[in-house]
Amino acid sequence: MLSKSQIKFVKQLEQKKHRQRERRFVAEGPKVVGDLLSAGFFPTQLFATQEWYEAHTEQPSAVLITAEELQKLSFLQHPQQVLGVFPIPPVSPCKLGAPLTLALDGIQDPGNLGTIIRIADWFGIEEIVCSQDTADAWSPKVVQATMGSIARVNLTYTNLKEYLTNTSLPICGTLLDGENIYQQELPRQAIIVMGNEGNGISQPIRPLVTHRLFIPRFREGAESLNVAIATAITCSEFCRRF
Repeated sequence: MLSKSQIKFVKQLEQKKHRQRERRFVAEGPKVVGDLLSAGFFPTQLFATQEWYEAHTEQPSAVLITAEELQKLSFLQHPQQVLGVFPIPPVSPCKLGAPLTLALDGIQDPGNLGTIIRIADWFGIEEIVCSQDTADAWSPKVVQATMGSIARVNLTYTNLKEYLTNTSLPICGTLLDGENIYQQELPRQAIIVMGNEGNGISQPIRPLVTHRLFIPRFREGAESLNVAIATAITCSEFCRRF
């Protein structure tokens, strides 16, 4: 039976200050939890219903709970069999020589951030560097939106201006005054900067962009692209070339 203290501990991890203090995050559902386990993440707590428990006998430390108890722990409207509490991994230095690195400049929406992490995983991009005002990748909403991709992507939070100032790599970014991405030569190795949902790439970062790109629209009057969609198009074009 779940204790009140167990429920309280998990629920507190919805808040960034508690995640930072405990260095823990929550993942839910067979897909997300399964990908984390497969990637070598070791849960400090694992709560599972009978269905998941019986299918994963290699996880003897899992605490067997009812669907009603899982509902009390979960951040989802419809909980899915299993919830795990995992250590937030230590910050790893970016891999030298990675073909592409994503740099996120003030991304705020958890759904967008989670989707961008999925996009990076899809295109084999292992490094994401986030500005310090980008949403926390370890929040339950972001982790859920990644659908397990967070297990395979290295995330770093840093002073983005300093990071970009000190790199020798080409810096590519989508800007309204940029050149048509489909008509430009693109570098094989680069940092791709994606900006805030409302304001785009911030003023301090814009002068650092060496390759100013633009995704053309093919119909007048169409609304601007969501940042996650723009990220997918940009990464696809880079990967398609090489």
